[in-house]
Amino acid sequence: MDVRAAVAVGAGKPLEITTVQLEGPKAGEVLIEIKATGICHTDWFTLSGEDPEGLFPAILGHEGAGVVVEVGTGVTSVKPGDHVIPLYTPECRQCPSCLSRKTNLCTAIRATQGQGVMPDGTSRFSIGGQKLHHYMGTSTFANYTVLPEIAVAKVREDAPFDKICYIGCGVTTGIGAVINTAKVEAGATAIVFGLGGIGLNVIQGLRLVGADMIIGVDINNDKKAWGERFGMTHFVNPAEIGTDLVPYLVNMTKRGADQIGGADYTFDCTGNTKVMRQALEACHRGWGESIVIGVAGAGQEISTRPFQLVTGRSWRGTAFGGARGRTDVPKIVDWYMDGKIEIDPMITHVMPLEDINKGFELMHHGESVRGVVVF
Repeated sequence: MDVRAAVAVGAGKPLEITTVQLEGPKAGEVLIEIKATGICHTDWFTLSGEDPEGLFPAILGHEGAGVVVEVGTGVTSVKPGDHVIPLYTPECRQCPSCLSRKTNLCTAIRATQGQGVMPDGTSRFSIGGQKLHHYMGTSTFANYTVLPEIAVAKVREDAPFDKICYIGCGVTTGIGAVINTAKVEAGATAIVFGLGGIGLNVIQGLRLVGADMIIGVDINNDKKAWGERFGMTHFVNPAEIGTDLVPYLVNMTKRGADQIGGADYTFDCTGNTKVMRQALEACHRGWGESIVIGVAGAGQEISTRPFQLVTGRSWRGTAFGGARGRTDVPKIVDWYMDGKIEIDPMITHVMPLEDINKGFELMHHGESVRGVVVF
């Protein structure tokens, strides 16, 4: 079938809006009509050429929502008409990783997903007979896409597509990092580095669990109002404090009889390796945890003095906020519909597919929190 898509033809090049061909679902696969898709920094990261796993030509996009149109043989968990969110982190519930209950990083289709193909080793997308790569197993920058059944989360039908598509990545990653990865407790002190779409969701996750002091760090003063809207209690612009950032933050977090200072939890949402080090070193001696969410460019490394770790701080990473997609994503949709979390204010720009390159420009210049393409 012919579908409309934004094709990434090469690193650093604008997406090309065109008609491509899509094969129907094979055994264990699902055909979805994408109704809305978010424009995420991870898509830009791949498009820029900095992603070491980036493949071209490809159909990017991994933050979508839509309706099941057709299912292949053997599919039992969804049916035509179901509303779903594609999952770039699947949940097969059968591989050693899923069965361990220690991680959300399902390995059932990881090898082929990284190669830009479906589990059988082939692509469903093509243009003029030329193969197009899938992206993160989802490819939501097309109005129809095919996914494995294990990479589809069924959600309630009254939730708006142009809002819940954000749960396909940004919302779940930020809130999940707080609840699933760090397991932040009520009354905790936390610092969030980078107040973009992920950082704001970390902040509202911290508010949700009852964190006491929530410090937001960003070089853009416009982010102060955004952070406060979602629960931030203090704001720091590193360019304006006139001193080194880490000692400044440690001093801010000294409370009562505790004169050591440092946050119980810190979160890097920038992808900047220098900031990752600052986030770790701003943790509390003895028990502070720093969660790395941002993705750095190819070949970059993080470093710190071993003393920082020996004295009880810990570095942890998280992907998709530690969420198990088919199990947790429907719950987060419920939280949104029940008013426990906010999404609407973060959707700052809505556009047709033809304007998707403009959406990337808005994100790159910090003018949007989240842009959404509606098909």
